[in-house]
Amino acid sequence: MRHRVFGKQLCVKEDHRRAMLRNLAAGLFEHGQIETTIPKAKAVQPFVEKLITMAKQSSLSSRRAIEARINDRAVFAWIKDPNTKEEKKNLHNLWDLPAEDAIEFNRYGELRKAPRLVQHLMTKVAPLYADRPGGYTRIIKLDKRRVGDQTDLCILQLVGKEEGPQVSGRRSNRRRVADKRTAYAAEARKKAAETAKAE
Repeated sequence: MRHRVFGKQLCVKEDHRRAMLRNLAAGLFEHGQIETTIPKAKAVQPFVEKLITMAKQSSLSSRRAIEARINDRAVFAWIKDPNTKEEKKNLHNLWDLPAEDAIEFNRYGELRKAPRLVQHLMTKVAPLYADRPGGYTRIIKLDKRRVGDQTDLCILQLVGKEEGPQVSGRRSNRRRVADKRTAYAAEARKKAAETAKAE
């Protein structure tokens, strides 16, 4: 009997799986979209949606519940060289954070001050979905495979953050045939118009 057994095992132990889901969710909240395998994306999607639903309540109890489920850490720490002017301009590109207030580095280039993940989730991510009852994420299958084991890759992204790089899945054969048919019909109409004009 499978009482209280749910979710996919993903071929890893329980502690590893829990840490992996937490890290995937943190990366999604930090970057707006992540590239991962399809089984991992399907496993982390309900976890992420429950966290966003809790964050929408914006109460102390919901904040503590989120902190119990996800590791609170400094976000936006992936910047390569904080001393260049281009990177300082791009610090606030995804979530519209003011670069002066949000992130500070010490003189050695180490991160000194940055927004915390739970605060970022409750103040920046959750208000985007205040009027939305669910379905905060989407999975887009990619037309490429991972180099090591050739597994299918996908992009898990937050709905409403599509202004970044355009992501499109594999073009279907039906769409390809329909495009050819439309192009052929347009060419035939053009030739018919030219012959009618010549006569």
